[in-house]
Amino acid sequence: MRILYHHRTRGRHVEGVHIRGIVGALRELGHDVDVMSFPGADPERETESATAPARGRLAGLVSRLPGVVFELLELLYNGVTMLRMRRAWRTAPPRLIYERYSLFLFATIWMARRRGIPVVLEINDSALVERVRPLVMKRLARRIEGWCLRHATGLVFISTYFRDLANEAYGDIAPSVVSPNAVDLPRFDPAKFDRDALRAERGLTGRIVCGHIGVFAHWHGVDGFVEAIASRLDAVPDLAFVLVGDGKTLPAVRELIAARGLADRVLLPGRVPHDEVASWIACMDYAVLPNSNHYGSPMKLFEFMGMGVAVVAPDYAPVAEVIADGHTGWLFPRGDAAACVERVLELAQRADERRRVGDAARHYIASERQWRNNAEQLLTLVPNGVAA
Repeated sequence: MRILYHHRTRGRHVEGVHIRGIVGALRELGHDVDVMSFPGADPERETESATAPARGRLAGLVSRLPGVVFELLELLYNGVTMLRMRRAWRTAPPRLIYERYSLFLFATIWMARRRGIPVVLEINDSALVERVRPLVMKRLARRIEGWCLRHATGLVFISTYFRDLANEAYGDIAPSVVSPNAVDLPRFDPAKFDRDALRAERGLTGRIVCGHIGVFAHWHGVDGFVEAIASRLDAVPDLAFVLVGDGKTLPAVRELIAARGLADRVLLPGRVPHDEVASWIACMDYAVLPNSNHYGSPMKLFEFMGMGVAVVAPDYAPVAEVIADGHTGWLFPRGDAAACVERVLELAQRADERRRVGDAARHYIASERQWRNNAEQLLTLVPNGVAA
């Protein structure tokens, strides 16, 4: 079946990992997949770090536009989409369109309905949730979003929380599945790495290593976690941290580490390319996710688990859908930094527990959360006969 994957992102960082994962899995299932990206974007090329919000000149300029101007440009992008879709459909008519949903984007569904082409939307964003850039035209965004979610052929939500939120707000939405993020398991395979050599190279020999990978932003809570645990590290002298990534709070974390004399206990490699992430996870005994949000499905959670590294994580509903406390990871009450610190310190002294839960985490990923599982799920939303 010919599938057109359409998205309006720059295709970098986490969204690029997701796009490549789904496209690759659909192709492995025997489908022909064309990717229609934002002009100038190419998510199938890994040219950017997956752990930092680096921006080009155009992105920096756009980010400084007044909110209403930015949202008007998003609306106008429907015209661009219509022109590009018409051109693409003349060349290679798709039997299915899979679109990564973007605010104010309705053209794909409107055009596909007129031509009888099924459209499955993947919902990673919404006008219903709190955003880094607050919406100015929130009422219009929600009206368009409700229309899209009701008129798509099917919907793929990254969490049950997200689906319940949409159901409550928009009523009779299209048939849906809940499909959290996933991982390319052959790529995230601990057997591929010489753990001892990597740890020696990075000054971690003989240490118990707890890690984190991601953007250093306030909502991820890395700065608060480091501050909360810094005064407790004397109790576990062998414990070290590897915190990979970059972002706004990294300078504050660096200053805190220097002020507390913890440079030999906390390694800060900065941003790394996505193809190096697995080698850093290979150095870790377990990992920590200090904070998340109510609706997201953190990509690094799956990559840690795929490598057999279990995670201490907050009990937000999307995280608890993936982690069974004490079986495939460890949960603490969200927002409770003290509980997070206590669990991290306790596990530093329980090697057997870390190994047992890490093995179970990898088994869970292998059986349920590879990109092929996601691709198979989304295809269940396609009407009988179309996917033949």
